[in-house]
Amino acid sequence: MSTLWSKGTQATELVEDFTVGNDRILDMRLAKYDVLGSLAHIRMLERIGLLSKDELDTLTRALNSILGEIERGEFVLEDDVEDIHSQVELLLTRRLGDIGKKIHSGRSRNDQVLVDVKLFLKDEVLKLREETLTLFNTLQSLSEKHKDTLLPGYTHGQVAMPSSFGLWFGAYAEALADDMYMLRGAYNVTDQNPLGSAAGYGNSFPLDRQMTTELLGFGSMDYNVVAAQLSRGKTERAVASAMGAIALTLNKFAADCCMYMCPNYGFIKFPDTLTTGSSIMPHKKNPDVWEIMRGNCNRIMATENQIGMLCSNMPHGYHREFQLLKDIVWPSLDLMHKCLFMADYMLRHISVNEHILDAPIFDYLFTVEEVNRRTLEGMPFRDAYKSVGIEVNDGKFRYQGAEGRSNGELKPEDLHHTHIGSICNLCNDSIKAKMEKASEF
Repeated sequence: MSTLWSKGTQATELVEDFTVGNDRILDMRLAKYDVLGSLAHIRMLERIGLLSKDELDTLTRALNSILGEIERGEFVLEDDVEDIHSQVELLLTRRLGDIGKKIHSGRSRNDQVLVDVKLFLKDEVLKLREETLTLFNTLQSLSEKHKDTLLPGYTHGQVAMPSSFGLWFGAYAEALADDMYMLRGAYNVTDQNPLGSAAGYGNSFPLDRQMTTELLGFGSMDYNVVAAQLSRGKTERAVASAMGAIALTLNKFAADCCMYMCPNYGFIKFPDTLTTGSSIMPHKKNPDVWEIMRGNCNRIMATENQIGMLCSNMPHGYHREFQLLKDIVWPSLDLMHKCLFMADYMLRHISVNEHILDAPIFDYLFTVEEVNRRTLEGMPFRDAYKSVGIEVNDGKFRYQGAEGRSNGELKPEDLHHTHIGSICNLCNDSIKAKMEKASEF
C-alpha cells in the first residue's frame, strides 16, 4: 500500500491490517468533505502567494471534477492507496503533474482529517435537527388530536393519577425540545475551523485561517492550534452526548409503547403490518419495532462513554487511536437516523383506546381528585385524605366529580386541572415556541 508517510520501507501486511481496520470503508463518507476542504485551502494558498492564479484555476477545475465523481458514486479508493486524502492527492498528481503536489502545502493530514470530520458532523447534526423536528411536529399533532382522551398515569408502576394522551404525547414533544438544546450545543462545538493547525503546532507559512473559516462556512475557528488538535474526540463526544439525549427520550417512549401495546393494558394499537407474530402462538402481535428501537437507543447512549474511554489517558497531540472514533460514531449516527425515522413512521399509524377508564381497575385513579374536591368544599386536607382512604379500604370509594354526566364518561374538564402544563392546559403553543428557539442554529 502506498503511504504518504513512507520513508522507503513498507509495513508488513499484518501491521497494515491491524492498524487500518475499517478505516478505508468508513473514510468514504469523508471524500466529499475532503475535496471541499481542499478547495478552500488552495484559494487561501493563492491569496498568500504559494499558488499562482493559473495554478489555482487548474486545481479548482480538477477538484470540482473529482467532487462530481464522488457525487455520482464513481470515486474509488484504489487497493494500494492508504486513504481518501491520499487518493484525492494522487488523482490530482496523475492528472496535473507537479501542480497536484502543491495542494498539501501548509497543512498536515491531522488538520485535514479534522476539517473533514467537522464538516461531515455539521451536516449530520443538521440532518438530526430536521428529523427531530419532524418527530416533534407529529407528537404535537397527536397531542392536540387526543387532548380529550384520558389515560391512567403511573408511579412505581402502580395506577396513580389521571393523565391524558394529550399530556403523554406532549411530554415527549417537549422532551425533544430539551434534546434540541443539546444538539445545538453539539453543533456549536463542531462549527469551529481547525484548518491551519497542521500537525498541531501551526506552520511557518503565513496562512490566512480567517479566510478558510469563511470559505468553509464555519461560524468560528479553533484559535489555538493545540486546542484544534484537542478537539479530536471532544467534537465527536459532543455529538454523541446530544444523540444520547435524543436516544434517552426515544428509549423511554419505546418502553411506554411496548407496555401500552400489551393486551393487559390495551392503550394503543398499530396495524398488523407494523407488528410481528409468533411461530406457535397465533394471537401474538409483538412490538418488535419498539423493542429494537429501545435496544438501539441504549447502544446510542453508550457511544459517549465509548468515546470517553477511547480518548482518555492520552497526552495532547495526535495518536493513532483517534482513527477508531469513526468505528464508534458512524454506526451510531446511522442508528440515530433510523430510530428517528421509524418513531415518526410508527406514530403516523398509531390508534389510541378512547375508553380505557371504563375498566373498574381504574376506579382508584381519582382518589386525589376526590380529596381535592372535598378540600375545596372546606374539609381540611388531612381529614379529606383520611376519609377517602377509609372508603378505598372499605371498597366504597366513588369519584363524585362527574355525577352530572348522563353517560358517566369523564372528560379532562371534569378533573379541573387548569394550571400551566396540566391536562386542561397543555401549553403546546409554548412548547412549539421553545422548540423554535432551541432549533435556531
